[in-house]
Amino acid sequence: MASQIKLGTDGWRALIGEEFTLANVERVAGAFVAHLRDRRRAGRKVVIGFDTRFLSPEAAEAAAETVRSAGIDVILADRPTPTPALSYAVVSNHASGGIVITASHNPCRWNGVKFKADYGGSVSIGIAREIEKRLAQKSAKALRRAGKSGSIERRDLVTPYLENVKRMVDLDSIRSSGLRFALDPMFGAGRGCLARIFSEAGIPSMEIHGEHNPLFPGLNPEPIEPHVEALRSAVLEGGYDAGFATDGDADRIGAMDRSGAFVDSHKIFSILLVHLVVDRKKTGEVIKTFSSTDWIDRLGRRYGLKVHTTRIGFKYICALMLTRNVLMAGEESGGLAMGGQLPERDGILNALLLAEVMAERGKLLSGLIEEIAAAVGRLEYKRMDLEMDRAAAQRIIREVGQSKHLKIGGLTATTVEILDGAKLRFGDAGWILFRASGTENLLRLYAEFPAKSEVRRMLDAMAEFARSRS
Repeated sequence: MASQIKLGTDGWRALIGEEFTLANVERVAGAFVAHLRDRRRAGRKVVIGFDTRFLSPEAAEAAAETVRSAGIDVILADRPTPTPALSYAVVSNHASGGIVITASHNPCRWNGVKFKADYGGSVSIGIAREIEKRLAQKSAKALRRAGKSGSIERRDLVTPYLENVKRMVDLDSIRSSGLRFALDPMFGAGRGCLARIFSEAGIPSMEIHGEHNPLFPGLNPEPIEPHVEALRSAVLEGGYDAGFATDGDADRIGAMDRSGAFVDSHKIFSILLVHLVVDRKKTGEVIKTFSSTDWIDRLGRRYGLKVHTTRIGFKYICALMLTRNVLMAGEESGGLAMGGQLPERDGILNALLLAEVMAERGKLLSGLIEEIAAAVGRLEYKRMDLEMDRAAAQRIIREVGQSKHLKIGGLTATTVEILDGAKLRFGDAGWILFRASGTENLLRLYAEFPAKSEVRRMLDAMAEFARSRS
């Protein structure tokens, strides 16, 4: 009997050799084909890409063969390709959708599949449920169509994407600033991309972890601490003005200040939002997820921008981006999207925009952060992950969500929010969030307060609370 495949926050992920097999990739691709048929979009092409993980090229070929045998033409990437490059290819080739073989930021033992709709962003929640339903009903072989098969064309999807990204930033300004950058693609699909743009533009840079190594030795390909220690060392030892890291499929970003201080996605979101409003004179609505910083709300009030809060998962952001006049959108995990472009995260574009604002303002990342803190108040943020069975994690979240005036870390909650997980607010002092991972057996703990010491203390108290009930 075939295993049951459940889709998470952004497609399907599983352990290589266990649930992630070529047979299951064919099943998933076949379910996507069935969806396209029912929507009468099977006459157009499907674009398929892959990252640098074990089995990724083979899985992409298996998915391509499944789609081809259903009578649909395929554009197949000829090399590991960033997810935003795949999304750009879907739109620029007027394709009916895209498939990316990737497990994004997960550890090396994982792989998976992301789906992209014809608009170049995450498929809707409804489409994901349709695909999941078909997975329970049909096998890939049952979806094959008798008669004429489609074709498979291998193509470079990276170069057209990079050429498009270069038009979206002022590379001349970055070059003339004299700034120097360290780059860390974390052995992922973004390797060579930022380095190529900077090299062609004459901007000094140095790349680490740019070789092909699907073991991601010494790190998980997620641009957060502690996986950015090598980037920190590179910045400090080389005297670089900033460091930029992208995750396994290059749709997320993390950064390092010249001082060696890590700059998380919340601060990056805030810096780029101010850049768009103040420097580029743009306006529009802003979207953040439930686990994102309150800095975005404060900046929204400061600049008269409407701020929407969604559940965690970029598909929720994408759905709003399709219907609203959005200036910028972002999530806690480092995925940021710009309005007027694809409704898609893009770590490479965001790194370039960070370099641009540093050049135009003549400030380091630390200086840009201090400007925001002076304007709207200082906030510090951190996440801690506890390995925990999902059932136990959900039980803890229910307990916290149903509580009134729960006391943790010496503070008594004033409000409880349950949009996604359970968030406790302590008046204006700060907030904490308990949430189960959508892809791993983890209980995620979040805290945001004015001081790092308060954040650490509250995370320790949350961990103690969770362990006592697991």
